[in-house]
Amino acid sequence: MIISIFLLLGIISGLILFKNVRLSLENQPLQRQYKVSVIIPARNEEKNLPYILESLKKQTYLPYEVIVVDDFSSDKTAEIAKSYGVKVLKNTEPPEGWTGKTWALWNGYNHSTGDLLAFIDADVRLAPRALEALIKTRERADGAISVVPYHHTERFYERLALIPCILGIFAFTSPFEKCNPQKGMYGSCIVATREDYEKVNGHYSIRGELLDDLSLGRKFTMNGVNVQNYIGYDLVSFRMYPYGIKSEIQGFGKGAILSTSRLYSVTTVLIAVWLIGLLAVELITPFLIAYNSPLSTLFMIFYIIYTLQIIYINKWTGYYGIIVSLFHILSSLLFIYIMLYSLYQVFFLGYVTWKGRKIRV
Repeated sequence: MIISIFLLLGIISGLILFKNVRLSLENQPLQRQYKVSVIIPARNEEKNLPYILESLKKQTYLPYEVIVVDDFSSDKTAEIAKSYGVKVLKNTEPPEGWTGKTWALWNGYNHSTGDLLAFIDADVRLAPRALEALIKTRERADGAISVVPYHHTERFYERLALIPCILGIFAFTSPFEKCNPQKGMYGSCIVATREDYEKVNGHYSIRGELLDDLSLGRKFTMNGVNVQNYIGYDLVSFRMYPYGIKSEIQGFGKGAILSTSRLYSVTTVLIAVWLIGLLAVELITPFLIAYNSPLSTLFMIFYIIYTLQIIYINKWTGYYGIIVSLFHILSSLLFIYIMLYSLYQVFFLGYVTWKGRKIRV
């Protein structure tokens, strides 16, 4: 009886946490015309840049300027960017106390002239009406917005990101985060007015922060700027880790432990209940079936319910293929490894590794 109640609470937790707050196009006209500066930090992004730059050329609402900040790339990032006719900045070595990404974004801002700033990662892909939707959504929010892109995957190891990505979606769509004084943003796609950005002194104010997106959201919230997070679904997508599973582990691992401290306590508890219930049905069900236990039917039912819930969430947030969606234990095991790896970096090494840099924490 107690087991059934706990597993049921896990399912209910998922229902509470996932809010289908999609970025959407409304029919209302824009309150005004904006000069949109798109700022793209890029470090060894030759595989990703063509997608984002090509998509920006096809927008129904064209950006006023596109700035690619080449952050010490050793590949053809700068050459590709120049071939699209955008402004290319060669980033300089970060001063003491800065991280590479915050320095790149700050330099991009300093060379921009638009009244609306869109900080977009190089791995993002925009549908033709995405920029229009971003502008209209920011107007409705009357503040700053961020978008968790739909996760486009191609290789099997990329699809193993299913569980880490769902947990991230929970963190950003949880209704309880609305009351969080440390409410964060999702760094892949952030849109704010120049006025609001300068009000919080932008990335300069969080120059040494590893979790720059969460920290920028906190700065906005603390200074009275409304922060809203959305999921990109069919308008904003990305392919996060095309460079191999090592980059995937490092990417998730750099903030896996540290980011949990920024969540509202209720959100953390609900995520924990959902995750523990999921791990329980994944790890215990095979043994119960093998030993013909009376509990095997109960656990199998909850395994199916969890799987259906995961498939529903994936419909709106990412493509992970049928194998990983049905045998999600594969992704859960990767998540456990990522958490252990993150713990090791934070508490034993004192730094995390990302894109060839060691960043102190």
